[in-house]
Amino acid sequence: MGHGKETPRQKMIGMMYLVLTALLALNVSKEAVEAFKLVDESLNQTTEINVERNNQVYADFNQKAITNPTKAGPWRDKANEVKNRADEMYDYIQAIKLEIVKTAEGEDSPAIEGNKIIVENIHKIDENNVPSQILIGANMDGKAYDLHHALDDYREFLLGIIGNKNAKLVESIKKTLDTSDKMDPGGEKVSWEIHNFHTLPLIAVITILSKLQGDVRNTEGLTLNYLYSQIEANDFKFNKLVPTVISNSNYVMKGGEYQAHVFLAATDTTQKPQVLIGQYKKVKLPDGGVTYKMVGKYDVLPVDEQGRGVYKVRATTIGEKKWGGLIRLRAPSGDTIAYPFEAQYTVAAPNVVVSPTAMNVFYVGVDNPVDISVPGVGSDKISASMTNGVIKKGRVKNFRGSWIVRPKTPGKPAKVKVFADVNGKKISFPPISFRVKRVPPPVAKVAGKTGGSISKAALAAQSVVLAEMENFDFDLKFRVTSFRLSVTLKGFTYDEISKSAKITPKMKSLINQMRRNSKVIFDDIKAVGPDGVTRKLSPIVFTIQ
Repeated sequence: MGHGKETPRQKMIGMMYLVLTALLALNVSKEAVEAFKLVDESLNQTTEINVERNNQVYADFNQKAITNPTKAGPWRDKANEVKNRADEMYDYIQAIKLEIVKTAEGEDSPAIEGNKIIVENIHKIDENNVPSQILIGANMDGKAYDLHHALDDYREFLLGIIGNKNAKLVESIKKTLDTSDKMDPGGEKVSWEIHNFHTLPLIAVITILSKLQGDVRNTEGLTLNYLYSQIEANDFKFNKLVPTVISNSNYVMKGGEYQAHVFLAATDTTQKPQVLIGQYKKVKLPDGGVTYKMVGKYDVLPVDEQGRGVYKVRATTIGEKKWGGLIRLRAPSGDTIAYPFEAQYTVAAPNVVVSPTAMNVFYVGVDNPVDISVPGVGSDKISASMTNGVIKKGRVKNFRGSWIVRPKTPGKPAKVKVFADVNGKKISFPPISFRVKRVPPPVAKVAGKTGGSISKAALAAQSVVLAEMENFDFDLKFRVTSFRLSVTLKGFTYDEISKSAKITPKMKSLINQMRRNSKVIFDDIKAVGPDGVTRKLSPIVFTIQ
């Protein structure tokens, strides 16, 4: 693959072109004008060679894209953009050349063959009015000015494709497609249009336009070679292979199997990677690609002689631990490439289990916390099922355990069966049986008391009868649905019923009429818990102080 350097033939033609242009500026004889034919023919031959070379590069692009569309496809697409723009620019210049010859010699000029110009057949080679009329114009509005802008656009397009990664190539394209003002032989500054096309004979103008076409094809080739080199610009070259063994788990249960991956890991001993631990994010690049950058604080791991980062952390809490970060390495292109990675491990309690078998109880109507673990197996690879209820992953507030059990029928045992995925194989364990009970009944309270002495004012100030759980670990809520208040006044017994937990105004009126040492009874108290079952609670008996 070439790099767009000029061949000795190109250098010789360039020198001839400069000498002849200088001779024209000095109004040298018609023989000098005739010599432009030879230069034009050589320029066209060189351009054809460049076209063939560029077409081979396009073919190589297509082959690479077929073999590896993900890697080479985007670069092939950029190359096709270059081809389209270069073809447009070349054809635009060719159209100007054809217009000049046809205007000077007519549509049937023997120099015109289809879309080509045969300079040997041009008769009016020294015609110097038509080229100026077409390219400069009476009011300086000829096609040379449009050509100037078209070349500028083409140059900036190529520079945009290349970016700022190859300063020498950028400078070469700028120099080749330079359209800045020039100095004439008299030392006066003139525009690019006047310098190249004003009052020059037809053959000289055709030759100059042919040179511009050659410049277009040459810069097209330079850009193509650069794009082709980018296909493998970031491919790493490794100089050492390291035998590596990675197992799914070093803990194997009886009946299971041990599995490990054995492979050769490639490494480059000439440079060590950077291993960063912490949070990272994906960042879009202007060219449509992506890279990764660390976010916030992060740690840099020490790297051993084989290029491996050493990660050490003390296990202080139980559970799954996720970690990750970026591995950064400088590619042959000079860019730093970041590769994200993620990993996880599980911290388990020491392998000692004490099970109070007499207390294996699930309560109906509440979320029963359960902790399930299999030594050497991550929690994400454990599943469970049960009879007489439902078991699912989750946590109960204020309790340890990563599973929740909801039993159904009290008095009927529930059996929990555990499964573990060990190296891709599902293993089941013998079921564990649990008793299923209703939750114990709550205790009815008024003013936080279950009975005893109370002042008439304190009792009359209460608004509800509450049902509270005592000496029970679960945080259960019971709702009082009804109760009866009984008092004795002047020898008569009065009963009032409430259809809720609220102490009614009538009840408070009766309480306010009570005398010292009188009895107030709250009985027939009913409450509903989370299991939906109505419970009858013990009565509350107060003595008015």
